[in-house]
Formats: sequence, C-alpha cells, structure tokens
Amino acid sequence: MSTPSATFAVWVSAWLNGSAASDDVLDALTHWAPLHDVVAVGQPTADSLDVPLRGQAGGQVAGLLAAVRRAECTGGRLVLPVPGDVRGLGGRSEFAGTALHAGEAVVLLGAPIGLVPEPIADGVLRWTAFDIGDAPAAEHMPLGEAEHELTGAMRVAAGVLTELGVAKHRSGVREEITARVAHRSAAPWPEGTPPRALRVLQRANEVSAILDLAAEDAPGGALSSSSARRRADALRPLFDAVRVARLAAVDEAVRVFSDHADKH
Repeated sequence: MSTPSATFAVWVSAWLNGSAASDDVLDALTHWAPLHDVVAVGQPTADSLDVPLRGQAGGQVAGLLAAVRRAECTGGRLVLPVPGDVRGLGGRSEFAGTALHAGEAVVLLGAPIGLVPEPIADGVLRWTAFDIGDAPAAEHMPLGEAEHELTGAMRVAAGVLTELGVAKHRSGVREEITARVAHRSAAPWPEGTPPRALRVLQRANEVSAILDLAAEDAPGGALSSSSARRRADALRPLFDAVRVARLAAVDEAVRVFSDHADKH
C-alpha cells in the first residue's frame, strides 16, 4: 500500500464488514512500523475512544479498534491533502492542519473521528485522534477515470523527462526504482480486495518511485531555467494523478467491503 492511512482505511473497512480479523489489521500495520500507539486531542475524544490524552503515553491500537467497533463505524476514508487541495478535511481546524503536515489522514465513516499517523521515534508510529464533527463527503472519483488519468499523465511526462535527461547520469536507476516499488507494494491486502484497485495502486507505486527519484535528482538534466520550468510542469500532473489514483483505489476497496457486508 502507499501510506499507513491507506492500510488502516482498507483493513479496518474489511474488518468492520466481516472480511478480516482484528489481528489481521494489527499485523498489516506493522509494515509501516513495529510499534503503533494512539492518543486523542481533547478529553471528550479520549473518553469516547478510551485512549490516553495527547501528552500522555500512547494507548494500544487494539483499544482503538474496539472503540471504532463500539461507535458503529462502517469503514475508513483515506485523505491525502496537499497545499491547495485539502478536500475531505472540512474547514480550518487542528485536524486539517495536522493532516496537511503529515500528508495523510483517515476519516472514520459513521463517527466524527479523524486519525493522523506520524512517526514519533524510530520504529514507532503514533495515531492522533481528533473530533472532526460532520466531515464533508469526499468527491467520488471513478476508478477507471483515475486509472486513465494516471496512464495518460505518465505517458506525457515520461517523454519530457527523457528529453530533459532526468537521472540519465545516475547509475542503477532501474534497480533503485524496482527496490522502491517492491517496498511500497509489500504490505498485505485483505482477501477480497478488488483486483483493479490493486492494479491501480501498483501503477501508482511505480509512478511514485519515479517521481521520488526525479525529485532527488534535481535539477537533473534541467540545466536552464526554461528546462527547470518544463521539468516542474511535467512532474506536477503526475503527482496529482498518483494522489487521485490512490484515493480512488482505496475508496473502491472500501466500497467493495461495505457492499459485501450489505449482502450478508
């Protein structure tokens, strides 16, 4: 998967709808860090979730899952905010600011709770819970449309990046990309995750690995100011396409697990 929030959203949705066990959720999260804990912002949120208040030692994710079940949540929604596009977070709030800084969050469906994961120490990921009130509904992006946009953006940018010579002087580029994709694709998925969603996320991982390499290689072959602008212009739609593709794929997986529950 692409982020801890994506892992949490899909696995919790599968668990809440009878397609996975709680231990499966906990095991899947260890891909991102060996240890996870939970704190809440505000005493009412801490009390409702039965987790420690921020500033105290973190509680266990297993306790958070039990609270999610008690709250009758139906799943999780992935949010990947970036400057200029914070859809799904509502208005200005501490939750929105923290999620924007982290670049990701989970909004629980059926409960006014948002979760933001952030590393706090080597091997430790902390989930901070916020009371977010009535979170706005996310815009639905059909998975097929997201996949088409990702493929198109990749085709256009690849030509420009080749022309500008990005990373051409860097040895072992293909091996680096392969290793990055392998790590991002190693996290387990619940049984029953739609194959098309998996395919889109795999492609998004591939494109993301190339983008990261291009960013590290800056300025790469773009030696003139005009080339630098062209390089940035080529990368920008790719970043957007990767983000939208991941959102659409996770949304599709959550929808499928929810539909599975409705049929039983």
